[in-house]
Amino acid sequence: METLISLKPLLAVAVSTLGALLIAITGEKARNLREAWSIFTSLAKFSIVASMLPDILNGKVIEYTLIKITPELIIKFKVDGLGIFFALTASFLWIITSFYSIGYMRGLNEHAQTRYFFYFAIALSATVGVAFSANMFTAFVFYEIITVSTFPLVAHKETEEAKKGARKYLTYLLGTSIAFQLTAIVITYSITGNLNFSSHGVFNKDISYELITIIFFLYIAGITKAAIMPLHSWLPAAMVAPTPVSALLHAVAVVKAGVFMVIRVVLYIFGSELLKTYNLGLVLALVASFTIIAASVIALRQDDLKLRLAYSTVSQLSYIVVGVALLTPSSITGSIMHIVTHAFGKITLFFTAGAIYVVTHKTKVSELDGIGRQMPFTMASFTLAALSMIGVPPLAGFISKWYLIFGALEAKQLFVLGVLAVSTILNACYFMPIVYAAFMKKQKYHISFGDNKREIREAPIFVLFPLILTAIATVLMFFYPFFFLEIIKIIVFGVKGGN
Repeated sequence: METLISLKPLLAVAVSTLGALLIAITGEKARNLREAWSIFTSLAKFSIVASMLPDILNGKVIEYTLIKITPELIIKFKVDGLGIFFALTASFLWIITSFYSIGYMRGLNEHAQTRYFFYFAIALSATVGVAFSANMFTAFVFYEIITVSTFPLVAHKETEEAKKGARKYLTYLLGTSIAFQLTAIVITYSITGNLNFSSHGVFNKDISYELITIIFFLYIAGITKAAIMPLHSWLPAAMVAPTPVSALLHAVAVVKAGVFMVIRVVLYIFGSELLKTYNLGLVLALVASFTIIAASVIALRQDDLKLRLAYSTVSQLSYIVVGVALLTPSSITGSIMHIVTHAFGKITLFFTAGAIYVVTHKTKVSELDGIGRQMPFTMASFTLAALSMIGVPPLAGFISKWYLIFGALEAKQLFVLGVLAVSTILNACYFMPIVYAAFMKKQKYHISFGDNKREIREAPIFVLFPLILTAIATVLMFFYPFFFLEIIKIIVFGVKGGN
């Protein structure tokens, strides 16, 4: 595999940091310019990431070494198939979320908007840093920057509830990462002297079962952003944040960085052969399967719309974990494909929740009767995204579930088929009543404009257009998944064939 040395990975990481500085300098005095910086840097970031794609599709990797602390501890970037897949998804959705954020923050006349856009940009720098990390040390540094930079976003409202949720968020993510993940990294380095991501893994096969098991589950416990039960409760607590932040947490950066790190650890620190030898992938699949079902059952009981979506995310993330844990070509394909299908579906659902709040200030599922006739574009988009989450064709979520089903058959793990079937039914049970109530039940609520009562209208265009766009994308990805599958084929081939 040919290696190219280029500044592009560094530029892709750094451009949104530069944007954050420009946002801070501009401040509240010229908010149009401030928000223009956010849009410009999101476009620049995606363009830089996309410019590296032709080389990756041609079987090359792109590297850049930033800092050598010691000969072994290096801050280094490496763009491969998995990294560019995640970076393309995150950077593209940042563009859409930037427009949405402008409409949402202005529509509600939110305070501290400069701080909000500043930390949003820093979080995206760190996310692409994780995507393009060449080794576990680099990934850990950027992984922690994501946590620290999103903490002020979770606490944005500055209420007691927001502060409490943000403290729980930080305690879980930073505490477990330092206690478990960092410990695992130190042990890995002390045993192997190597933290570089490799399709063969870094451990040799004569390591004891007990030790490899301990290290493996230290990594998994330390990657709490993946929200595997029982280390998941930080995610519902973080729903006190503004809706665009929830979209960031669930679709663009935080939880996706978590499952991305799980994939990196499984395939590039341990390697599929070692995990198959010790059956550790199966154990992880069992834990993730429990999370899928339990989180779905909890979602059924949530009347708060964002909380229902949050527990749905806890469940759906473990689809990705189950897929990579089964360690077959189809299951890995389904796992990675679910990163993008879930991202577009879930960001649409959170965008619609935010649109409803901007217009009506309603947050409860029980308050949404008839709202589909008052906000038809919003709720039609919600319906498409919900059906994608359920896995109904012709929507994107069907593609990833299809590969996960075949992956379970390849692995001869029929219990996973049962989990996917039960989960699909539960998905329908917590999504479709919302759709039914929105379109079929009699409306309950109006809002007043002065002395006149009018029917609720759609949200402002900067809020409405992004959610329509992402909803349409969930349809288009069903008919045109080949772009994503081509990148995934490079990843799966690399894992099977080595570098």
